[in-house]
Amino acid sequence: ATDTIRYKIELEEIILTDNGVYTLSEEQKRIAILKRRIYKTYPYAKLASEKLVAMNLMMSKLKTEKEKKKYFKIVEKFLTNEFEAKLKKLSRKDGQILVKLINRQTGLTTFELIKDLKSGWKAFWSNNTARLFDINLKTSYQPYDVLEDFNIESILLTGFENHTLVRQEAKVPIDLDKLISTWKEKTAEMKAEKTNQ
Repeated sequence: ATDTIRYKIELEEIILTDNGVYTLSEEQKRIAILKRRIYKTYPYAKLASEKLVAMNLMMSKLKTEKEKKKYFKIVEKFLTNEFEAKLKKLSRKDGQILVKLINRQTGLTTFELIKDLKSGWKAFWSNNTARLFDINLKTSYQPYDVLEDFNIESILLTGFENHTLVRQEAKVPIDLDKLISTWKEKTAEMKAEKTNQ
């Protein structure tokens, strides 16, 4: 009989290019993962915004409560059939990114969208889906204050520019010059703090 010795080797992640090989830093890996999550969830957030606008317009045209109730049931059924199964396939972190993107696109938090049954978005985020994610539905999109949100905005803008994402402006306009200068200041402050330690 022979003895088998097993080794566990941690290989550093590398990228092969025409110009050779280079390794990914932790920051590059984090941004690459964030980009993948954004590209996965952005279409849902974009559609959520479009459907919300269309639904609110239609609801405003309906005269009676009976008509509104009937329309609401149709919308709820559509959203359940269209999205629930797809949303359940997202990871918890994907779900949290989606919550931020929905806030960016609609100007409302996911919690605000679903607390009012008349909005129809109760179906978009069923109790089961929210429980599955175990995420904070009140999370808002704060690109001026939260580094991850700044990175999300940067990835979105790059995607819009190279046409890999269909452009949809944020509900609350984002001043790009102000955003960039804000993060230049924050970065300079962080570097100064590290130097002083």
